[in-house]
Amino acid sequence: MSSDEQYNKETIPFYPDHIRTEFYVTLAVFALILVVGIVGWYSPLGLGQPADPMDTPDHVKPEWYFLSLYQLLKYIPKNIGAVAPAIAVIIMFVWPFIDRKPDKTRGAYRNRLIFSFVIILILVGLTIWGELS
Repeated sequence: MSSDEQYNKETIPFYPDHIRTEFYVTLAVFALILVVGIVGWYSPLGLGQPADPMDTPDHVKPEWYFLSLYQLLKYIPKNIGAVAPAIAVIIMFVWPFIDRKPDKTRGAYRNRLIFSFVIILILVGLTIWGELS
């Protein structure tokens, strides 16, 4: 017996056997999809009212890192509240290219420090306020 004949006896041919197995698996998956589709067609599960993006329920709270923005949206108009944070981020990235003069006084440094501290206090305050409300 040659090595080719022995090799052919120990292997399973791909074409009829493997293709047949894959065909049965495909039929089973399609049958499962069909059963789930028919059950869903005749017994749909309703989730309630459709979502309204302009009306947020009172019991919904975002994650902690969005609480300040969420609290801000409660007190200013929604179209301004959605655009203002994006504009603030754009200004923060563009500011170094606009203000190119060197600072020779400690007053400018102090003003920037106070401004940054106030902004951080506002964000922390809004976050805490959003968590407690």
